[in-house]
Amino acid sequence: MTERAGATDYDVLVVGFGPTGAVAAGQLGRLGHRTLVIDRLTAVYDKPRAIALDHEIFRHFDNMGLAEAISPFVEPFTASEHFGVDGQLIRRIDMVAKPYPLGYTPSMVFSQPAVEAELRRHATSFSNVRVELGVELLDLVQTPDRVEARLKDGDGWHRSVTARYVIGCDGAASTVRQIAGLDLEDLIFDEPWLVVDVRVKESALARLPRCSAQFCNPSRPVSFLIGPNNHRRWEIMLLPGEDARQMERPDNVWKLLSPWLTPNDGELWRAASYRFHALVATDWRSGKILIAGDAAHQQPPFIGQGMCQGLRDATNLVWKLDRVLKGLSSDSLLDSYTVERKQHVIELTGKIKAIGQSICERDLAAARRRDAQVLADGGGKPLLVTRQEIIPPLRAGCLASRETPARGSLFPQPRVASGGTVRLLDGVTGSGWRLFVDGCSNDAAAMLSLGALCPDISATAVAPAGTSRPNALEETEDVLASWFARHGVIAAIVRPDHYVFGTARNPAELDGLLRDVDARLRDVPAMRDKISDPKMERTP
Repeated sequence: MTERAGATDYDVLVVGFGPTGAVAAGQLGRLGHRTLVIDRLTAVYDKPRAIALDHEIFRHFDNMGLAEAISPFVEPFTASEHFGVDGQLIRRIDMVAKPYPLGYTPSMVFSQPAVEAELRRHATSFSNVRVELGVELLDLVQTPDRVEARLKDGDGWHRSVTARYVIGCDGAASTVRQIAGLDLEDLIFDEPWLVVDVRVKESALARLPRCSAQFCNPSRPVSFLIGPNNHRRWEIMLLPGEDARQMERPDNVWKLLSPWLTPNDGELWRAASYRFHALVATDWRSGKILIAGDAAHQQPPFIGQGMCQGLRDATNLVWKLDRVLKGLSSDSLLDSYTVERKQHVIELTGKIKAIGQSICERDLAAARRRDAQVLADGGGKPLLVTRQEIIPPLRAGCLASRETPARGSLFPQPRVASGGTVRLLDGVTGSGWRLFVDGCSNDAAAMLSLGALCPDISATAVAPAGTSRPNALEETEDVLASWFARHGVIAAIVRPDHYVFGTARNPAELDGLLRDVDARLRDVPAMRDKISDPKMERTP
């Protein structure tokens, strides 16, 4: 063994430079933290794996300043039409209608190699982020205030670095998870599938379905996805007795694609067999070691949420880690990471499993009963579902201690008139802790005054289109006005990851929420104990 002398100290060591690791590193870099990223591979994988993202994730990309760079590789996701045993349409999964609640197309497809390259470029643009490729993690040893990481460089040299925290974004076979002793729970889904990506010739595109599709045929279930440009994907269930590696061979792949294409119709980009699993880590933290992305969970791909889940992990974790590293919150804030993300993953995976099990039904009689039930659920017509209603809110964690309307849901992002132009709300207010007030409320001024007393939170009033109110932004499509009305509230406190901490109907309720924010962010037991005392003065 060849050893390099000395150890370098960082705030955070990110293990894995895929999308989750790259987003975590880019956000940590923007926040000023000394970050080391390592990956045992030396380049972006040049084949597509993830293919879908949603408006929540694109909102974070926009917050990071990446929307313009990534947009050329992103297109709207078509509706997904589900066809039953006899080829009849039984269900349609589509997007919510305009005006879009977060300001972007709600569901999108993208080219992973190109987008991942932009995520890496962004992370490496910060002088406080160091990226080392071809570097393998050997071991992690925790001390009271640091983690020592033993690394092996590409040239065989061994060395140590230390970091205040480690984030393992190193995939399903995560070395970080194994070293930290974090076990996986089986959510009971295990199916063999073949994933095929084709660059289809222009002349053959017209023969393919115009929407993405699920062919729920018990003889062999198949998913068809329309990717950007001429990229088309088939996910084909493998049958008992079929050898996964043999089915990846081009001659076998083209046989499976023969209902749609011939070898002359396109270029076989990738054919890879997978077992679609549903797994989640029991705990996502061991001291100063945390895991994210596929290291923490794996789910079937049926509504395209695999990468989205990993990027939710990164964004959830980084704003909390930022506060802890800056001494603004205690280390115990990080405990909410597992609480929030694990429950969200389990709930969403349950919905994905239900869709997947419906698609994967192999018994003919059961499949016919499924078709009849889905049509009955739609009132005798194909059932219409939006992808957005499938995504659950946060149920527990760093949220208001009292249940309030919309608590744990994603806060909308209206377009607002600002400086003679129309901009998305985040571009005007930023993406930290924010208080938003209904600018038409009689209590708006009192609400804003309360918000000004809390140094962690910026306060903004937003008024509906056509209602010029002093000291209020004016939205153009009444997205937020409708949201306030629907939930019966006039104020919302929103976290940096855009989840609603809590809502209020009047100044007294808002005052309680602001005390609650103080208690949860600062983790002061005395404050928490007195939260219900209206005479207590707020800690500055």
